[in-house]
Amino acid sequence: MKNWSDYPIFLAVAEAGSLTAAGRALGMSQPTVGRRIRALEDHFGTPLLKRENGQLVPTNFGQSMLDHIRRMQEEASAIDRSSATLEDSLSGVVRLSATEGIGTSWLPGVMQKFRAEHPDVLIDIGIGFQSFNLAQREADIALRWRSPGEQNSLIGRKVAEVGFGLFASPDYLSRRGSPSTPEDLVEHDGVLAQIMDGKSLWLMDDDGKMIYKPKRVTFNTNSIWAFDQALVHGYGIGVLPMCGVNAKALGLVRVLPEIVHMESLYLVAHQDLKRSMRIRAVFDYLVGAFREDDEFFQGLSASNYDCDACDENGGHNMLSPRVHRHKGLQIVAE
Repeated sequence: MKNWSDYPIFLAVAEAGSLTAAGRALGMSQPTVGRRIRALEDHFGTPLLKRENGQLVPTNFGQSMLDHIRRMQEEASAIDRSSATLEDSLSGVVRLSATEGIGTSWLPGVMQKFRAEHPDVLIDIGIGFQSFNLAQREADIALRWRSPGEQNSLIGRKVAEVGFGLFASPDYLSRRGSPSTPEDLVEHDGVLAQIMDGKSLWLMDDDGKMIYKPKRVTFNTNSIWAFDQALVHGYGIGVLPMCGVNAKALGLVRVLPEIVHMESLYLVAHQDLKRSMRIRAVFDYLVGAFREDDEFFQGLSASNYDCDACDENGGHNMLSPRVHRHKGLQIVAE
């Protein structure tokens, strides 16, 4: 078989369940994908896919082929990572992945400070709430909420505990009133954002389960920008980070200011890539940057990296230093 490039196409179809979806993911037309799959089936003389419940699924032979293809993919990724570890200079591209918010506001300014000393390091930031595959070098370094991931080949370090508060617009509060206790949140309208792996941004208990969740969620999104605007337009109450929140500019009001929800943030890299000088340098630099901005991420001070600091209506001035820590939730002492 000379055309190795047909194998990842078959893998994409098997994972997507249709020629159209696979073509969209690969940047190819549906007829081209179908033609390449037929070429593979003609070569092996047997069908690789069958249709079940409206989806294309691998046949028994197709499934055995996929096992080999995935191993081939893993080996190819290992070769790619090995080439990166041979680089002993502080030059070239470093691919970072992060979510909206920290990836769009904090990270660009922080990395420009790094590039002031290492101008030959180029930054490529992928923004999104999906988990970029570090083993396949979709990113060199990732920022992940709540967990570093479960792959044994990953090196993860918790770099921040980020403080979040509850916010709503004056219009919403004039219509519905302001909650007096956490229990009152259940009867209010909720605005939710999906962060990593479809998990919702809201108050959590020690087991990671949502607490005081509103009975009616009027707006749910995976975009922080859309989430902000939903709060501005009065959809309900939502949870926002207190660092970098310009609540005054957005016109939002802090509700139940005695409640501070804490989220863990992890810096993650594949263990092979930490032998690359430039990737190791960026990883170590970011660990130090998070350490320096520890109080900023808790909502207690301005950032040391020229980011938008918390304003007086939505940020650190509303937090008392006398705070009882309760893993996912903090309650200010009376």
